[in-house]
Amino acid sequence: MDARVSIAIDDGVADVRLTRADKMNALDPAMIEALAEAIGRLSETPGLRAVVLSGEGRAFCAGLDMVSMAGLAGSDFDIMVRTHGPANVFQQVCRGWRTLAVPVIAAVHGVAFGGGLQLMSGADIRIARPDTRLSVMEMKWGIVPDMAGFALWPGNVRDDVLRELIYTAREFSGEEAVGLGFVTRAADDPLTEALALAREIAARNPEAIRAAKRLANLSATAGTEAVLLAESREQSALIGTPNQMEAVAAGMQTRAPRFSD
Repeated sequence: MDARVSIAIDDGVADVRLTRADKMNALDPAMIEALAEAIGRLSETPGLRAVVLSGEGRAFCAGLDMVSMAGLAGSDFDIMVRTHGPANVFQQVCRGWRTLAVPVIAAVHGVAFGGGLQLMSGADIRIARPDTRLSVMEMKWGIVPDMAGFALWPGNVRDDVLRELIYTAREFSGEEAVGLGFVTRAADDPLTEALALAREIAARNPEAIRAAKRLANLSATAGTEAVLLAESREQSALIGTPNQMEAVAAGMQTRAPRFSD
């Protein structure tokens, strides 16, 4: 994994970086494997509070490395095989961030094309430089987005806008992406902003943060009745717990809380 993705964890915040800088972090089979492995490792990491996902060098991720991926055409690889629950491995490296128990923040710069755009879309929150170049680029190659984009974009990007961008493969900026819904907010230094936000989240009741993410994930697909019941269930499980009482005590005493996992 170290050849393609690095993970450094400090005070519950995982700093995850794509490290194929010489290729603008383009996704080759080794990168796909490393990202899937990273998600699996983080899902089993005790004390994890938040994750920041970024790319080293000049870009977040330039999308699929078409040359290296061409080799899959002559192999026995089958995208119809579900390797991770409902997803194949390509979908997992994008959607898998949503399945982590803790919030994931993507820090985006340079370019986020095709698979790179879908990769960042798996994060809960996306912060990008205003001059970042983005595109749902698959139509340029005569194919469709198939790395979980169609499952991740609804609710963030308006349907007709999404269709236009998919059909045309038009490039747009990080600044425009905020208005379109692909990006949460723009920042000149997205990695610094993302790490600061992750540390802020890590200072909150970890049980409540995880419950909030479960509810946010559920609300994207479930009906009103199921969401209302889930809200009550999560709240009932939180009230009166040591971490919840510590949050109240810290607030009353104007001190930093001391949570346990």
